[in-house]
Amino acid sequence: MSQFYDVEPSLDNYWRSIILFGNNVASYKFALACSLYELSNSSDDFISLEQLAGPFSRHICEHLKEAPKQTTSRSSKFLSACSDFNLGRVDEDYLCAQTVRLGFQNVIDAFHNVNRREVDKRFFIDERKTTNKGIRLTENFYTLMASEAINSIKPETDARWRLVESAWQSGLARNLLRVEHDHHSKQLFTHLNDRRVNITSSRDSLNGYQKGRCFYCFDHISIQSGATDLADVDHFFPWSIREYIPTIDGIWNLVLACQSCNRGEDGKFAQLPHIDYLYRLHARNEYFINSHLPIRETLIQQTGKTEALRKAFLQHSYDQAKFQLLHSWKKPEPRGSRIF
Repeated sequence: MSQFYDVEPSLDNYWRSIILFGNNVASYKFALACSLYELSNSSDDFISLEQLAGPFSRHICEHLKEAPKQTTSRSSKFLSACSDFNLGRVDEDYLCAQTVRLGFQNVIDAFHNVNRREVDKRFFIDERKTTNKGIRLTENFYTLMASEAINSIKPETDARWRLVESAWQSGLARNLLRVEHDHHSKQLFTHLNDRRVNITSSRDSLNGYQKGRCFYCFDHISIQSGATDLADVDHFFPWSIREYIPTIDGIWNLVLACQSCNRGEDGKFAQLPHIDYLYRLHARNEYFINSHLPIRETLIQQTGKTEALRKAFLQHSYDQAKFQLLHSWKKPEPRGSRIF
């Protein structure tokens, strides 16, 4: 998904591409990212495997308590050690030793890989083959940690982790898993054994794919609860015409918008966005499609198996909406840099 960061090649978008588009056969990449967030205030740019093992194993153990499926493999000696720690069968020293021995075998090598090649910016250097036995954080990493974007990237990472583990945890075939949106609580959820299971905030899940920007004007938005510029979760095709548009509350139709665009003076409110925005919606949805499960499978179910079918679905929906609403809305000029 080089297009994702080529449009705006910033450090936060390189990092987001790693979190959102890298292949996931285990949740270790998310645990490594979360561990690096914690260790970013270290006085030394070198992080030994022993230092890394503590937060890395702790994040895995915490997620195992709620979602015992943290890999696509049938078994894992490292995850077994984490489970034994949660059950009180082994102590922290044993867990850390097992983490150093088993936990980093693949994740450090593969962390920067997206679509079978490494992204152009590295956030750490692998020094495990030296006498140091660890990783060295780069200037790119520290610049990212000092940016405002990190306040959104941290919850985005957790949201992505919870979406991935929910797919593994369900045990369903990918084409049977459905991620749904609660219009009132702004939560994504699925069903497991006839019960609803909340996954994560829709804001946290959507924000990374929009690079922390308003869908319409490209201005910066916040996903932090209580923030004055907290993003609105907007229905691209207005909720008012839900009887004419199938799955209008589906992820494919949800975008994050700044309060000004959504409900400010000359805002969108319940109007139909201009057709120029339809390309953006398609591009954003294709980011979802290329980010693997479970959002990928949900969008395919709702909008079409091929890109051509998905384009046709959006155009047909737009024609239906135009027939009902007649007029369309457009923001005069973008305030931020392009994101699609």
